[in-house]
Amino acid sequence: MARIIGTDEQAIRTAADALAAGMLVAIPTETVYGLAADATNGNAVAGIFEAKGRPHFNPLICHVSDIAMAERYAVVDPLSRRLMNAFWPGPLTVVLPLRPDTDIHPLVAAGLDTIALRMPRGVAARIIAALDRPLAAPSANTSGRISGTSATAVEDDLGGRIALILDAGPSEVGLESTIVKVDGNTVQLLRPGGLAAEDIEAVIAGTLKRIDQRSAIEAPGMLASHYAPLAGVRLNVHEVRAGEALLAFGPQRVSGAKAAAASLNLSETGDLREAAANLFDYMKRLDASGSAVIAVEPIPFNGLGEAINDRLVRAAAPRTSSMTVEQIK
Repeated sequence: MARIIGTDEQAIRTAADALAAGMLVAIPTETVYGLAADATNGNAVAGIFEAKGRPHFNPLICHVSDIAMAERYAVVDPLSRRLMNAFWPGPLTVVLPLRPDTDIHPLVAAGLDTIALRMPRGVAARIIAALDRPLAAPSANTSGRISGTSATAVEDDLGGRIALILDAGPSEVGLESTIVKVDGNTVQLLRPGGLAAEDIEAVIAGTLKRIDQRSAIEAPGMLASHYAPLAGVRLNVHEVRAGEALLAFGPQRVSGAKAAAASLNLSETGDLREAAANLFDYMKRLDASGSAVIAVEPIPFNGLGEAINDRLVRAAAPRTSSMTVEQIK
């Protein structure tokens, strides 16, 4: 099993040394826990795909310690730089042209000529600075399943496949980063996430371009089925059926809620930030209840609600199993 340590200076050094040696380390970030490897080490990056069971055509986010490190590996245009200055460190990933002849391993970009870069806050940034190399770090969970927002969740899922887990308590944001890509004077929203679209639009003084989610994969988190529990997921429900678990939201309950096999409320007061922080943990706990289906009450699409609904739609998407799921109408 993985060794779990804290986040003091000795732990930071231990993590950096393990990463330099090609090991996989689960690190806390403000979004979710990440499964990190030295992005310049092909064997280590391949280990991420192996540990997660992740498709090799699905690119990885590269985490850097600052904008200067980002510029070692990518060509940064003025509009992307404006976004970095406004939101880094934080839950924003920017997709940029990959510089030729960098030492980022090709597996990180999954054959694309672009690279997805993010500057995290806190412990992760300290580890990257100590290593002085970027970290490839997708969410620390089995591919397609619920992202880990605590060291315990990571240990339960990946503990037998990785060397080390740093424990900084529950993730602050609880959703993966928002991913954008600048195309000329337009900013494309590739994946909604822990930074609300409205905040980005305020900085660019314009509207984000939403892309067709059936388009080619340009960034992590764009697979149709993703973030999924083992149970089926039924969205935007107006009643709870026999045997279902309920993922509730706000002060008002749908019909049949009292008879739910298990029930958790993302936010009793309807606070979307609280709901985002609780989403993956509560989905995991309801999945562990043994219910075959998790029914989800309606959640508004404004602010962080856009990212929450994105994750729920992907969790409910058809999979290879015979379970029928119901999409948002």
